[in-house]
Amino acid sequence: MRKLLDKKAAAVDLINARLSDTPDDPKLWCSLGDVTNKERLLRKALEVSNNKSARAMRSLARSAYNRAIMVLPNPSAGDSHFCNLESAMAVNSLYPDGWFALGAAALKARDIDRAVDGFTRAVQLDPENGEAWNNIACLHMINKKSKPAFIAFKEALKFRCRQLSPGTGSHKMVLDLSSNKRVDIELLNKVLTKVEENTLRFSDDAAKPQHIDESQNDSYSDSCKESENPELLLEERERGLLVPIIGSILQQVIKSGSDTGEIWGLYARWHKLKGNLSICSEALLKQIRSYQGTDMWNNIERFKKFAKASLLLCSVYMELASFNGSRRELFAAEMHLKNSLKQAINFSETQEYRDLQSCLDEVKKRFDAISNVSQL
Repeated sequence: MRKLLDKKAAAVDLINARLSDTPDDPKLWCSLGDVTNKERLLRKALEVSNNKSARAMRSLARSAYNRAIMVLPNPSAGDSHFCNLESAMAVNSLYPDGWFALGAAALKARDIDRAVDGFTRAVQLDPENGEAWNNIACLHMINKKSKPAFIAFKEALKFRCRQLSPGTGSHKMVLDLSSNKRVDIELLNKVLTKVEENTLRFSDDAAKPQHIDESQNDSYSDSCKESENPELLLEERERGLLVPIIGSILQQVIKSGSDTGEIWGLYARWHKLKGNLSICSEALLKQIRSYQGTDMWNNIERFKKFAKASLLLCSVYMELASFNGSRRELFAAEMHLKNSLKQAINFSETQEYRDLQSCLDEVKKRFDAISNVSQL
């Protein structure tokens, strides 16, 4: 600490010496104000520059922002912090950090449109600003604009993943405006749902029979890539980018000990996307266990989450059984469903309870089908 203070004192002495030679240099006054954290020196820089120093304006705005961090700025009322930022960007509009600061100031004022504009200008100048893309995505979600939010979120993932160091616990995908949560589960769920829809659409399109005239066989083999649907190809490339990144984020959250039922559910869906049905079933079991407890059978909302996860688990069990012809997974599904229906008798009038009963009936049909095959 003493060494730092000595360096600060030396910097002040050096700047003062330079100012004695060039007292009208706004850069020196800005440097002195930044080192000493004195706004009067920053205002002096603005004065000697005839109100033209963008750096002085930014420094004043930053000082006001830090000093009044708990006070919401009011741009419509001419808040000095906000006005200094706008003036600075009018003088020098090619400064991405300034636009980011402007977006942050608007965000504190709950001026969503101006915040989006500020962060958008920031990424136009610095397309690899993952934090700005994060904020744009979150703001679009607040405005119920899922499509632009998805696009911005893709960009945030693409650039933020390069900055994330495994083991640091620093995965901050999308900022939650109210509580600065580490991961916005709702947005992550929407992105994963979009990827699932794209995957299903791509699979359906690939499964369609291709009617090719015999005379076109030679040219087709050379131009098949060009004849493919470019939109589907783009979606497949997006999937190839997003799937591993989403998995990396979920794994990091789980390793950090921040795992919840919702996180395990997303993790299970991610493994299902990759075709890892066994690991998917394990993740679903952990999701189900996170909801279980003596109070669950008296809590309708928790029961609904439990039932949804249980249906997905049993669906995966049946899929595994169809692949390997084994009864083990069907036994596990039957036991889980019977126990769940027995304990959930208080919810027997709900649709979720009826869905669990229907699922049990389907499992029994699968048992009968396997038994009939084994008797042949």
